[in-house]
Amino acid sequence: MSKIMALDLGDQWVGIALTDESCLIARPLTTVQTSELTAFLKNIITQETLQCIIVGHPRTMAGRESEQTRKIITQKENLEKEFTSIPFLLWDERLSSQRAQTLGPQKNKEEKLRSHARAAAFILDSYISYLQTTKGNSNDY
Repeated sequence: MSKIMALDLGDQWVGIALTDESCLIARPLTTVQTSELTAFLKNIITQETLQCIIVGHPRTMAGRESEQTRKIITQKENLEKEFTSIPFLLWDERLSSQRAQTLGPQKNKEEKLRSHARAAAFILDSYISYLQTTKGNSNDY
């Protein structure tokens, strides 16, 4: 069965989350440097069948786009050119990083890196909830 992946893209780090095979449970997978994302995805695509990749879409609390929004859209477009067989979908990520940070203190670099993957899991969980609510599949968005 195929899985769904989520990316919390950042300037330096990317949090990555993956569903189970039933696409019902989101779990943090890892955090990689942004410069290593393409190589990471090439590797994981050989190990996992991905239905789609959800990309956190940062907007202001008022729903407006920001400079970071434009950066993320550019990163997403570059990934789509590199990985043409997998759909990339933007998904609202407002408050995902804050939620991830509330789960535990970030006293050191390792804990900070884990928070990026947790943020990706929150984004993915939001997408899964949408699918369950609409009783659709990832092609509905």
